[in-house]
Amino acid sequence: MPKMIDTHTHLYSEEFDKDRAEMIARAKAAGVTRCFIPAIDSSYTERMFQLKNEYPDYVFLMNGLHPCNVKENYKEELTHVENLMPTHSFCAIGEIGIDLYWDKTFLKEQQEAFAWQIQLAKKHQLPIVIHCREAFEEVFEVLESEKGDDLFGIFHCFTGTEAQAYRAIAYGLHLGIGGVVTFKNGNIDKFLKNIDLQHIVLETDSPYLAPVPYRGKRNESAYIVQVADKLSDIYELPVDEIKRITTENATKIFKI
Repeated sequence: MPKMIDTHTHLYSEEFDKDRAEMIARAKAAGVTRCFIPAIDSSYTERMFQLKNEYPDYVFLMNGLHPCNVKENYKEELTHVENLMPTHSFCAIGEIGIDLYWDKTFLKEQQEAFAWQIQLAKKHQLPIVIHCREAFEEVFEVLESEKGDDLFGIFHCFTGTEAQAYRAIAYGLHLGIGGVVTFKNGNIDKFLKNIDLQHIVLETDSPYLAPVPYRGKRNESAYIVQVADKLSDIYELPVDEIKRITTENATKIFKI
């Protein structure tokens, strides 16, 4: 069975507390050989380390402050992120970025935290994993100021336009494609074939954004199969080829 990599999954989520081992076993059975775990804030750090201890060769941790958790104490949170760097091995800085869907109160702080964490990633020669919701122009503004050969990573859960896809790629980013590509109103399926598969990686963002036919239910890493199947339809390529190329892409980004 061809390998797949879930480049974005919150396996430490409380939603998996009752059946995490079984869920991970299903992912392995589906062909998922590695899972990359984004950070949210300091309140999840211990859960992430516990997960890594239980599955040391299967899960790979990111470090960072999620934009939705940039609040009044964001500088303390960024200090926490920085203090973790010498003590643990991280695969990326993420998920970081800007989210204006729920609240625009901390836009300035989100922008500052985003830029600071990009610089941290550059310092440690790590990829970034970007969260963007209702904030493409604001995200691109920060990326424009930080662009360079040392900027690379994944634009997680890409839901933008074709033009925005090309712009993200121009900054050295791959597009993280998950369950949204299977949604009737997801729109990215309409132009994705125009994007070279070399710029695509697979993700689930579980427990969120489950693909069709599981939409509305809890997502899990095994459902990445549905994402690969949809990309096989879009690109008119065998699903094994989709899995091979996207796995190679993820392997290069995370240097594994």
